[in-house]
Amino acid sequence: MNAVLIALLALPLLGAALTLAPVFGPDPAAADRRALRLGTVVSGAVLVLTVALAAGFDHDRPARMQATTDVAWIPAVGVRFHLGVDGVSLPLLVLTSLLTFLCALYSERRLPSGPDVPSARSFTGLFLLLEVGMLATFAVLDLVLFFLAFEIVLIPMYFLIARWGSGAKVPAANRFILYTLLGSAVMLLGFLLVGLKAGTFDMQALAAAHGSGLSHSTQVIAALAIMIGLAVKAPAWPLHSWLPDAHTAAPTVGSVLLAGVMLKMGTYGLVRVLLPVVPDGTTTLAPYLGAFAAVGIVYGSLACLALSRTGAKGDLKRLIAYSSVGHMGFVLLGIASLTPVGVNGALFANIAHGLITGLLFFVVGALKDRYGTADLDTLAGATGAALYGRAPRLGALLAFAAVASLGLPGLAGFWGELLAMFGAFDPAEGLSRPAFVTYMVLAGLGTLLTAAYLLIVVRRVCMGDPKQPAPVAELADLRPYEAVSWTPLAALTLLAGLWPALLLGLSDPAVKHLLGGG
Repeated sequence: MNAVLIALLALPLLGAALTLAPVFGPDPAAADRRALRLGTVVSGAVLVLTVALAAGFDHDRPARMQATTDVAWIPAVGVRFHLGVDGVSLPLLVLTSLLTFLCALYSERRLPSGPDVPSARSFTGLFLLLEVGMLATFAVLDLVLFFLAFEIVLIPMYFLIARWGSGAKVPAANRFILYTLLGSAVMLLGFLLVGLKAGTFDMQALAAAHGSGLSHSTQVIAALAIMIGLAVKAPAWPLHSWLPDAHTAAPTVGSVLLAGVMLKMGTYGLVRVLLPVVPDGTTTLAPYLGAFAAVGIVYGSLACLALSRTGAKGDLKRLIAYSSVGHMGFVLLGIASLTPVGVNGALFANIAHGLITGLLFFVVGALKDRYGTADLDTLAGATGAALYGRAPRLGALLAFAAVASLGLPGLAGFWGELLAMFGAFDPAEGLSRPAFVTYMVLAGLGTLLTAAYLLIVVRRVCMGDPKQPAPVAELADLRPYEAVSWTPLAALTLLAGLWPALLLGLSDPAVKHLLGGG
């Protein structure tokens, strides 16, 4: 299985390199079609390998690192090429490969266009390079390798926004790269401090030591630096301001991967690095992380509520971006509780948010393509966009994704937020219970506000009088390639909501192992 894990990383890297070779023919249109088909084939093969990895995974021992490869890479500084997968990283690998394949499939029929867009070969090469970085982040077990994988994704996403985006795409891409690079630089300082003081960058060895050999002050400084870098990517309030602009400007597939996978890289790092490597420092900073998480939940919900009201000229993509600030606040709150219940809830919410928000961005991107805008006032008009009457399948999918996002029981969005609040209700020993109960109450208020703005969006976009004049003469309903790309996300949202043990059975032993110094 270690060969399968290596192939997961090597295959998209080879595919990206192949886009530079002159093998697509002299005809530009045919070359573009072949390049897009290459992206679909490679990402589909990666998905098949990921499914094979999941099938071969020993589900009876999810806390044990499996499919490992551990060889010396840079002996002079003790950096090793160390890969592995456990119950924490396996669901994220599957989510990443699935979303990437669905985005490639969608792009074959709906490549983002623009006056300054280069060929599809460039798009495919950057797309596959982005997949390499995302997959590697969840598979590497060395702090230096983790940093490199964390950085690989920045350049492809920058160009996807700046070249294939819309509106103020260059300023949005610049803000994205500035924030994330600065955050990564601070995170690297924390990694170097840990590695130099502990004598190793190996994440398994550091987790097994569970902070022994690192003084309390060293742990606090390292935890602060690492937490800031990861919080930028999460994104945690108040380090989130790059996100709404990036989502508003990004093409549909860029928004799907940014929200569905890249935000999870930050929260995954908190669980994989902070909790087991610098536990004392994490305990010291956990109340502050919980406070920022609770404020982010309420802030994100209020921002969405403001954007959803009539006359606010709220962009639907921007609204979903702000909703991610709130939803990822639940993830951060569960991690801050330092309890198995809270951390399991955070990991479950990670997967649920990837599925639901990926579906939301797909649907809203399709609406923007049809109407030429994602402005809510323009879509809704005087009575409402009336999607239920004009494009019933599209309206039904938007309503389904919205109620899943607000945490309706029986769908994936419910369990993660519930468990995160349970973790805050009874936090780990050494944390202030009154403070975390306060955070839980604020999170509960956030769920009410979330329901409010999402139901307003459903009312304004899905309901209304279909006989009233619409911004477009004829609104196409769900197209076949859209149904193929989106149906798996809807089905998995329902499956995870009805069978939460599918994910919790994997993550719970691994989380307990990490919290206990595994």
